[in-house]
Amino acid sequence: MKKYILLSAVFALIAVFAFAGGEIPAAVKTKFASMYPAVKKVKWGQEGVNYEAEFDVNEVETSVLFDATGNALETETEIKASELPKSVTDYCTKTWAGKKIKEASKITDSKGVITWEAEIDGIDQIFDANGTFLKSVKD
Repeated sequence: MKKYILLSAVFALIAVFAFAGGEIPAAVKTKFASMYPAVKKVKWGQEGVNYEAEFDVNEVETSVLFDATGNALETETEIKASELPKSVTDYCTKTWAGKKIKEASKITDSKGVITWEAEIDGIDQIFDANGTFLKSVKD
């Protein structure tokens, strides 16, 4: 009998975690639709308490992070590694000798502040607008 109770509890927990946080607020979807009316295919996810829309614009991977009320917090656009500022590529070449930049992105926050991202060995290297290294972030 204890096995059945324990098994039922485990399934209940799995169900709770599977469905928790899965609903995207209407304000977020409305704001996204007003910003990108031509985009029909979007993958939604949650990043902490915020919501992320991932989609393509003219075959360029793009994502926008929204708060729960629909405010766009940042936009991340994939770029070629060769489009990163020279100071970013120079820093990466020197610091991670022999490693290649797998993906690169330009991130613009809601105030227009730009940061650059270079993924090396599965870790995002973040740089300010001038190409100065800020931090490493593991996804």
